[in-house]
Amino acid sequence: MEHFFDLHEPETWVAIAFVFFVFGLAYLGVHKTMTKSLDARADRIKAELDEATKLKVEAMALLAEYQKKRQDAESEAQAIIAGARADAERMAAESKAKAEEFVARRTKMAETKIAHAEAQAVADVRAAAAEAAVAAAEKMLAEQTRGTLAAELIAKGIEDVSKKLN
Repeated sequence: MEHFFDLHEPETWVAIAFVFFVFGLAYLGVHKTMTKSLDARADRIKAELDEATKLKVEAMALLAEYQKKRQDAESEAQAIIAGARADAERMAAESKAKAEEFVARRTKMAETKIAHAEAQAVADVRAAAAEAAVAAAEKMLAEQTRGTLAAELIAKGIEDVSKKLN
């Protein structure tokens, strides 16, 4: 055993100093302080992990909520677009119907004006023909008959022709 515990060897003194150092640390309670410090650090890390997990769950819930809101907004936008298209088609159909009605009404008014103008032209031609016939009859009768009888006949004939033609 002499070899093992030789006080002249520096390694022995280092070993003895090391043992005293470790006992001194144990006496002062350094191991308890280190344990408390490591436990506190472990607790802090666990709390941070729990908080991170909680935040992750909240973020996922928030993400799901916003995705639902986005889908709802897209659905609403599609409904608005469909409604706008339907309104535009309805307005186009109404405009087309109104335009066709306007054209038909204008055509009917034009046809009515044309018919009225034709009737007026026919009446004007008849009146001119009647006046020409009366004038011709008057001239003919004036040449064939003379005197008071002629004047009476002419007046009566003019009255008869005027009544019949008008």
